[in-house]
Amino acid sequence: MKHTFFAGIALLYCVIFTSCAQERDQVVTFHTRYGDMVAILYDETPKHKQNFIKLAKEHYFDSLMFHRVIDGFMIQGGDPDSRKAAKGAMLGQGGPGYTIDAEFNPKYYHEKGALSAARLGDQMNPSKASSGSQFYIVHGTKVKEEEIKIDPVKFNQAMQQFFQNPVNKPVYDSIGQFYQANDLHGAQDFILKLKPRVEKETGIATEKDVPAEQVKAYTTMGGAPQLDGAYTVFGKVIKGLDIIDTIARQSVDQAKRPLEDIRMTVTIEEVSKKKIEKLYGYHYPPSAKK
Repeated sequence: MKHTFFAGIALLYCVIFTSCAQERDQVVTFHTRYGDMVAILYDETPKHKQNFIKLAKEHYFDSLMFHRVIDGFMIQGGDPDSRKAAKGAMLGQGGPGYTIDAEFNPKYYHEKGALSAARLGDQMNPSKASSGSQFYIVHGTKVKEEEIKIDPVKFNQAMQQFFQNPVNKPVYDSIGQFYQANDLHGAQDFILKLKPRVEKETGIATEKDVPAEQVKAYTTMGGAPQLDGAYTVFGKVIKGLDIIDTIARQSVDQAKRPLEDIRMTVTIEEVSKKKIEKLYGYHYPPSAKK
């Protein structure tokens, strides 16, 4: 009888503490001289989440730089070589000596504030494995709805087929003129207007279905949809989007390194999910609250 009683107590404690653990989450804060950015990490990308928390608790990121900054695109950090880098030194190749398996999830995309893993290019890294420590936070730009709904693989295939026809060489030359004038937005608009003609001549449908939530995020807040499905998104900034703006707009050299070093300290705090929702307005999916 006594054994049954204690077994029941042990089971009760297990249930209580497991429930409490599930109702809490890790909050990540990036401290910079321009202010703080607060982020959460996704449970659905467990390898990336566990690795980032481990490194942060070991103070791995402390005093590292945001070493690559592109206004309208992203801010990148996490290279240990940046800790003592001299002015003008090339950065972006350092890491802890390992990679992390890609954890692509269509639920998570490159909206403004998305926290994603950097990686080597496809030719050297066909599995798209992530860097062990380097990450980027999306700054992005607002995107037109018709651009978001283009499947880049199919569209590139259709464009290649379209330009194989010698009759379309003047169109190709027109696009080239935009690039020669460094008018990227003009080139983009011109190419988008070509879409119906390209589809009609090649017979290749280039549209893809995109959830309404993503369309709204990209068209109102902005982001970098061209990166979706190619880099692992493992978290999101839930406070401090204005700090991303400030960092992204700093002056940079030809390698996109800020002229004035922008260093970080990264801290981890365990907080109840209810408090996270109350403090930051972030809403967990119903299943994630349990």
